[in-house]
Amino acid sequence: MSTLAWFALASLAVWVWLLLGQGYFWRTDQRLPSAARGPAGGSGRGGPAGGAAFDERAGGAASRGDARGSGQGGDAERWPRVAVVVPARDEAGVLPLSLPSLLAQDYPGVAEVVLVDDGSTDGTGALAVELARRCGGLPLTVVSPGEPEPGWTGKLWALRHGMALARARGPEFLLLTDADIAHEPDSLRLLVAAAVGNELDLVSQMARLRVASPWERLVVPAFVYFFAQLYPFRWINRKRPLATAAAGGCALLRTETAVAAGVPEVIRQAVIDDVSLARAVRRSGGRIWLGLADRVDSVRPYPGLGELWRMVTRSAYAQLRHNPLLLLGTVAGLVLVYMVPPVTLVAGLAGGDGVAAWAGGAAWAVMAGTYLPMLRYYRQPWWLAPLLPFTAFLYLLMTVDSAVRHYRGVGAAWKGRTYARPEASPER
Repeated sequence: MSTLAWFALASLAVWVWLLLGQGYFWRTDQRLPSAARGPAGGSGRGGPAGGAAFDERAGGAASRGDARGSGQGGDAERWPRVAVVVPARDEAGVLPLSLPSLLAQDYPGVAEVVLVDDGSTDGTGALAVELARRCGGLPLTVVSPGEPEPGWTGKLWALRHGMALARARGPEFLLLTDADIAHEPDSLRLLVAAAVGNELDLVSQMARLRVASPWERLVVPAFVYFFAQLYPFRWINRKRPLATAAAGGCALLRTETAVAAGVPEVIRQAVIDDVSLARAVRRSGGRIWLGLADRVDSVRPYPGLGELWRMVTRSAYAQLRHNPLLLLGTVAGLVLVYMVPPVTLVAGLAGGDGVAAWAGGAAWAVMAGTYLPMLRYYRQPWWLAPLLPFTAFLYLLMTVDSAVRHYRGVGAAWKGRTYARPEASPER
C-alpha cells in the first residue's frame, strides 16, 4: 500500500475509536438530570435552607429589596437559599437581554442576585440598577471590588468579592453565571432540584451559544463539539469519573463545597476557570455533573471571524498548559484526524489509489456523522457537517496563534486586560 493509504487507514482507525471509545462524546443526550427527589428541608447535607436577608446597603453596594422567593409559606422553606453571582465587565450591550431573565426567576425559595461590576467603563453597574428598578423580581445588589490584586484574573477577582458577600448571607448554593447568559424562568429551580435530588456539589450546563451569523454557524457548534470530544460529558458524569470539567457560564455550586475546595482562591490565576473550578471541586471530594443546556442561552454576539478568533486564542494555549510538546501533538493530531480524510480522498481519486480514497472517504463520513447531533442541537443544516475539516483547520490556526501570542508576552487578553503568563489550571 502507498504511504497515502496508510495515513488514510490510520485516520479511519482513529475515527472508529472516537466513535466507540471516547465516551460517546458525539451524542447530545447529557441534559440536566431530573431530581430523584425534590428539595425537602434543604438537601440533607447542609442543614435547613434559609438564612438572613440582605441588608439594604452593605460595603458600598447598591442594593434593592430583601432576599425573597416566589413561593409562599412552607413551600419556600423546603427549598435551599440561593445567591446568584454575576461577574460583569463592560457588559452594557448584553445586560438588558440577560439580567432581567435572572431577576424573573420563579424559584420557590429564597434567592437574590449579586452583580459584581468589574471596573466597567460603559455604565454596567448603573444599568443593572436601572434594569432592576424597571423589571422587579429578585432583589439585586451591585458591588464593585476595584482592580484585581496581583496574581488574580479579573473574572475570578470579581467572583471572589461576589462570593464572599453572598456567603455572608448564608446561602446553601451559589449560582455562578456570566453576564451574557440568559435563563428561562424555571432555570434556577431546575438546577437546584437536580443538585439536591442527585446529591451533586457542582451542576453546570454549557449554555447554548448564539448562532446567527455565517461565521457563528461554521465555528460555534464545532467549538462545543471539540470541547465534548476533549471532555466527554458521560465520563465526567460517571460515579467513578474518567474526566473533569465544567461550564463556567452556568455553574450551580454548593457553598460548603466551595469553602472546602478553597474556591476561588485556589484557582485565582486560571484563565480556563471553569475546568479549574471542576478540578478543585473534584479534589475536595465533590460530585460533578456537566451537560448541554435547554433553558440557558448565551446572548453574546460573535458576528465575525475576528471576534470568534479572539475568543478561542484567549485560552487555547492555556488549555495545553503552555507546553510546546502538547502544542506539537495537538497540531499533529488535528492534521491526522481532520485534515487527512478529505486530502486522502481527493488525492486517492486523482491518483487512482483506491485504498486511500476509500479509507479517507470512510473516515470523513464517520467524522461528519458524529457532528450531525451537535448540528441538530444548534438547529443547523446537515450540509455543514462535511465542512468540519475546514473548521478544524481554523481552530488549528487559532491554537498556534494563541501560542505565538503567549511567547510574545501578550498572552490572554480580555476586555482591556492582558495576562501575559497565566496558569491554565493548578493541578495541586
